[in-house]
Amino acid sequence: MNDDIVRAIVEKRLVEFVYKVGPVRTVEPHDYGIRRGAERLLGFQIRGESQSGGSRGWREFDVDQIHQLHVLERRFAGTRADSTQQHRTWDTLFARVT
Repeated sequence: MNDDIVRAIVEKRLVEFVYKVGPVRTVEPHDYGIRRGAERLLGFQIRGESQSGGSRGWREFDVDQIHQLHVLERRFAGTRADSTQQHRTWDTLFARVT
């Protein structure tokens, strides 16, 4: 899965996956690394429901809870950064959208 996540970030491709036991989500993967000792993916979810409600927005996912990940052919524009965005602090950062 790690190579697929890195490839999706580098190529700015959407990913689809099941998180925990929920429905399928479609996500723009933005940051992938280790944070607070756990492998995590930061992404902007564009489709699918979350346990906290809503279908769109920034989400941080524990990679060990991601199942059935597929890198899609569809691309996204890239970073959603703006001048007020605060990046998360990562123990180790494997890949970041630029």
